[in-house]
Amino acid sequence: MSRAQKRSAARLASVQALYQMDIRGTNVVEVLAEFENHWIGQEIDGVEYSPAEESFFRDIVGGVVREQRSIDPKVDQALADGWPLKRVDAILRAILRAGVYELLHRKDIPPKVTISEYVSVAHAFLDREESGMVNAVLDKIAKAERSDHLQAS
Repeated sequence: MSRAQKRSAARLASVQALYQMDIRGTNVVEVLAEFENHWIGQEIDGVEYSPAEESFFRDIVGGVVREQRSIDPKVDQALADGWPLKRVDAILRAILRAGVYELLHRKDIPPKVTISEYVSVAHAFLDREESGMVNAVLDKIAKAERSDHLQAS
């Protein structure tokens, strides 16, 4: 499995972990341990969970938790008027937070890669319209925060 595939799996697992934290109120230490010990790279009920780059998974989940106070207002600003982040579905919230964390704090990853990856994650859980919203929100934030990198790529 390539590094890119392991990173894609880490993004998917990160979104699932963030969703679980949001819904169940699980803390970051518990969710990281649960995913690393029981989900990532395992087969559960006939479903294969791909091996993931665990350090990348930990960075995204831990980073979203650590930076949430700066991430959420940026997402709120990028969402359509009248739709604050707290009003969107929990899985969509997890996708947007993870994507924004990566855009803001992983300067080693081109914004276009980040946006494409999280739109793919959105397709796994959401309909086309909501996936389009992920694309629009992340693109808007990337243009505001990393416009120099977008023009260079």
